[in-house]
Amino acid sequence: MSDICALLAQEFKCGVKEVSSVVKLIDEGNTIPFIARYRKEVHGGMDDQLLRELSERLDYLRRLQERRDEVASSLQSLQKLTPQLQLALEGAATLAEIEDIYRPFKPKRRTRASIAKEKGLEPLAQKIWAQKERSGSLEEWAQAYVKPEKEVSDISQALSGAKDIIAEYVSDDAEVRQLLRQFVQERAMFKSVGATDGDSVYSLYSDFQESVKTLPAHRILAMNRGEKEKVLKVALAWDDERALQQILRKTVCPGSAAGAFVAEAARDAYGRLISPAIEREVRSQLTEKANAQAIKMFALNLKPLLLQAPVKDKVILGFDPAYRTGCKLAVIGPTGKVLDTAVIYPTPPHNEIAKAKAVLKELIAKHHIEVIAIGNGTASKESEIFVADLLHEVEGVAYAMVNEAGASVYSASKLAAEEFPQYDVSLRSAVSIARRLQDPLAELVKIDPKSIGVGQYQHDVPAAQLDETLAGVVEDCVNSVGVDLNTASASLLQHVAGLSSATAHNIVKYREENGPFPNRKAVLKVAKIGPKCFEQCAGFLRVPDSPQILDNTGVHPESYGVASAVLERCGLKAKTFTKAQCAELAQKTKNLDMASLAKECQVGLLTLQDIVKELLKPGRDPREELNPVLLRTDIMSMEDLQPGMKLRGTVRNVVDFGAFVDIGVHQDGLVHISELADVYVRHPSDIVTVGDVVDVRVLSVDVGKKRISLSMRERE
Repeated sequence: MSDICALLAQEFKCGVKEVSSVVKLIDEGNTIPFIARYRKEVHGGMDDQLLRELSERLDYLRRLQERRDEVASSLQSLQKLTPQLQLALEGAATLAEIEDIYRPFKPKRRTRASIAKEKGLEPLAQKIWAQKERSGSLEEWAQAYVKPEKEVSDISQALSGAKDIIAEYVSDDAEVRQLLRQFVQERAMFKSVGATDGDSVYSLYSDFQESVKTLPAHRILAMNRGEKEKVLKVALAWDDERALQQILRKTVCPGSAAGAFVAEAARDAYGRLISPAIEREVRSQLTEKANAQAIKMFALNLKPLLLQAPVKDKVILGFDPAYRTGCKLAVIGPTGKVLDTAVIYPTPPHNEIAKAKAVLKELIAKHHIEVIAIGNGTASKESEIFVADLLHEVEGVAYAMVNEAGASVYSASKLAAEEFPQYDVSLRSAVSIARRLQDPLAELVKIDPKSIGVGQYQHDVPAAQLDETLAGVVEDCVNSVGVDLNTASASLLQHVAGLSSATAHNIVKYREENGPFPNRKAVLKVAKIGPKCFEQCAGFLRVPDSPQILDNTGVHPESYGVASAVLERCGLKAKTFTKAQCAELAQKTKNLDMASLAKECQVGLLTLQDIVKELLKPGRDPREELNPVLLRTDIMSMEDLQPGMKLRGTVRNVVDFGAFVDIGVHQDGLVHISELADVYVRHPSDIVTVGDVVDVRVLSVDVGKKRISLSMRERE
């Protein structure tokens, strides 16, 4: 364990003591959000993401050690574990290196070499492979192994079998494989050619090559998908002769009588055994890295999407566009309660615009609707034109386009049926669209993150790996905001640190049977929530109506005593402290000696600073400090766009090669990475995130291909 902690400390550039403490906390069953938020002194202030990366790396290193022990045990049982092999195993940094070491001793299926060994030809192969003789004839050596009863009828058969055995020796040599692996990783080209005639989305790759060293993740995944769809033929290509020379230098002894024979066997091993295997391995490694990058991008995009600023304290109309079946409307109040529903037919083939306007005006007047949330799916353009035209006739109402990806999945789910049994699928979708604008986090957690539609090639990456990463993102987002214990759905509660689906449902059930929780501690009355569970979840739960104001902050109950001491030091009483006194507290905390107070309260300085921050803003929602939703009152179309036009839009997706921005014309424009800034941009995520409101300039418009090129550069 100490070796693993030392390696983690080196890789993550932090202290061994901090890493050891984090590992101990993880092993004790503490959640990442709890460790990140309430054990800062232990790890020096690592954030959630870094802690998750450390935890993932810890899992890998433990699997590596487990496999190292398994191989050592296997070699020991075979009486093959030499000091050299033991040293090589201890120095192996990857699972691939361990498998290379084990390869010569691993049980194999029947091969040409194993057949030759069955014929008694291994001693001959070993003599030739040793290459100690400076003179002599291989034919003379082989003569002793000609045994018709073992199906070795002549010298050529004996030498052929020996060559097969030597080829396997070369193929099983860990150093040989590592040499070729490094050569391919450094010098190979990733090539693709079209396998079919005609234009396709893969036309760019119909005659394409790029070094594996520089090939970006999105291109690897694009070519892999083209190959899977049998539109492309993909392969790695490198200089075979140069690669072979490296192997010959490693395996052939100059001046040996057997040198030429061994070289011939090495060539056979290279072409028949090693080269195809290394190509598969390197391609697999490239795909793994590309998958990791795609998953990372999905996670980077998902976090700001979940943490979009909510549209609070407003009555919102959810507008689910459609053609034949009509547009579904759902009005929700400030708490998300459904106030009214309707169906209108302003789009083709009905075109009942006058009737639809009358219904919408009546709903706006009746419920004092301030914002209309329009889903961006089928018929959204016609619906937006209709709404924009209507808004010329009413005052005080704006609209926003809402990404409805996954809304249909949710509306047809068991969860939606339980939540809204009285509504059909399409009306549930309208409610979901409205709630996505009102509180994106609370609504989007009900949907499988893969259905939300951000990222790149998410359907091509390993599902389990993607699910695990995205679950971590959702957990971090939910816990960074906090959850109202008395209003949150089970879908939201189950993402609180320490809670599960079962305990979340138990909380909702208890609330329905016994009424609202008066304070945080009351959650301990819920079935299956014990002291450990409470420790993990309590700091992330909020009870706004609790007489204890700390129950509506991120201060953990274990630190209530410290919070009270801070207030008392500032001349305030914890039991009567209110939001109105926050300004007074802010002034008084400026004069506090935080280091001395932390020592006096026997708490870490980082924890004390967090407590003071929470006391200054009880009930704070960190999302309110982010970019607000871009509300519109008018509409444009692609045909209205002209090069040079300056617009404001919302970033909808960030990928390796740029960012897609919604500028209100029903087709997201692409800001290529080269147009994101006037300086060199390493990666688009360094400049923009999903949900950012940005100013862009139109570079070009192709209406036929529905392509819009945008720029964020100030210099034209």
